[in-house]
Amino acid sequence: MDHRSDLPLRRSRVDRRTVLKTGVVGLQAGAAGLVAEAATRPLVAGDLPRKPRSVLFVFLTGGLSHHDSFDMKPDAPLEIRGEFEPISTRTPGLQICEHLPRLAARSDQYALIRSMATASNGHEPACHMLLTGRLDLPPDFSLERVPNPQEWPSIPAVITYALRDQRSAALPIAAVLPQPSVNEVGKVRPGQYAGRLGEEHDAWHIDIASKCSLGNGACPDCFRFDGSAFEHASPTIFETPMLALPAGGQQRFDRRIDLLQFLQSQQRSLEQVAERFDRDRQQAISVLTDAKTISAFDVENEDPRTVERYGRNKFGLSLLMGKRLIEAGVKFVQVNLGKNSSWDTHNRNFVNLKENLLPYLDQSLSTLLDDLGASGLLEETLVVVTGEFGRTPKINKDAGRDHWGPCNTMLFAGGGVRGGLVIGASDRIGAYPISDKVEPENFSATLYQALGLPRDAEWADVDGRPHRIYRGRPIDALYTG
Repeated sequence: MDHRSDLPLRRSRVDRRTVLKTGVVGLQAGAAGLVAEAATRPLVAGDLPRKPRSVLFVFLTGGLSHHDSFDMKPDAPLEIRGEFEPISTRTPGLQICEHLPRLAARSDQYALIRSMATASNGHEPACHMLLTGRLDLPPDFSLERVPNPQEWPSIPAVITYALRDQRSAALPIAAVLPQPSVNEVGKVRPGQYAGRLGEEHDAWHIDIASKCSLGNGACPDCFRFDGSAFEHASPTIFETPMLALPAGGQQRFDRRIDLLQFLQSQQRSLEQVAERFDRDRQQAISVLTDAKTISAFDVENEDPRTVERYGRNKFGLSLLMGKRLIEAGVKFVQVNLGKNSSWDTHNRNFVNLKENLLPYLDQSLSTLLDDLGASGLLEETLVVVTGEFGRTPKINKDAGRDHWGPCNTMLFAGGGVRGGLVIGASDRIGAYPISDKVEPENFSATLYQALGLPRDAEWADVDGRPHRIYRGRPIDALYTG
């Protein structure tokens, strides 16, 4: 028996299909007005705790199977429930997958939302929906050409824009690591850049080099795919990060800087000639000479015991770097766990989850929660974990699960979130939400609210047109229970 919120999540957007079916301009205008009214409706006094100062968003690129992790269906037929068994958690009545034992022991630290829907079964549109926080796709927008100036801006880009007055010389407002989410042929998925907001507001993308160049990889290290199975090649080793500086545009800073090597040879001379550089280059130098920032990037030289606790692999080191950036003062950090849609388990779903994915996620995420809690940062940091969609209820002929946009599970922790909650529910086979449906607009509004963005805040596109930042209601039940 799950602990579900009895508080309904109020819908904050007019149904898009209804608007499209009418084809009436007046109704569209009315819909926009209702969205604006719902998004700016004041909260009830005392509903929420003090605002977190930062957000750490863990993106499971490719889409984690909710059936085999946080929304198991042990009473469903075998072709639905799969091979894994549920285990009890620290929260009475709440069960999750047997391959997440550490997270099971920490269920009092997080809440689960089992009713998320991104409304698309395709990686590209689903990524755009989740990562921009809106279901609608822009007009004249091509999913094939990314980054695309016609995209809606990513959530970290909007945050960079909205908090631009709080930017320090040494730190970005928002950062994304260890690489962008890409498909099996290396093409970047949409929704990760500033798009119509203008590239000067892009979050900082910190690309981590790897000494192993083999394959796609359904694991935090590196695996070669032979067409039917993933073969372990060699461990991924974090090398010096490569930082893409957005200030002034990506084209102006297309030459990336090898941070640590550059620092070792040039730090003193950089400090001496800083005044000769323009504002953008001075910002880059400030980053390169700031001790806290350098320390955040240099995770491989962390205390070996700490590295072992997180895991000496891309999952562990990425979350460790994310924590260090939060500690350094970055407001929003997005950690993409997995390369080339690692969680896209069309084949050998149970083997890859059991051997290559869930144990690493369990270890690294549990350690992150422990460390944030021990330092007091968990109360000030909202931690969110989700993929762009879930997986199909029925197992396919390749012992895998395919894309499934209608239902997914999200994990929220810290920042005043009440642990041990389950909000919303899916039906008996995990196919569709049956209560408290949550959509990307609610997801993004929750992140914006966590960082204190005003409810009437707007962003202006490259043509000067204003757009509301909040397009839906935040998920207040995370805090009120």
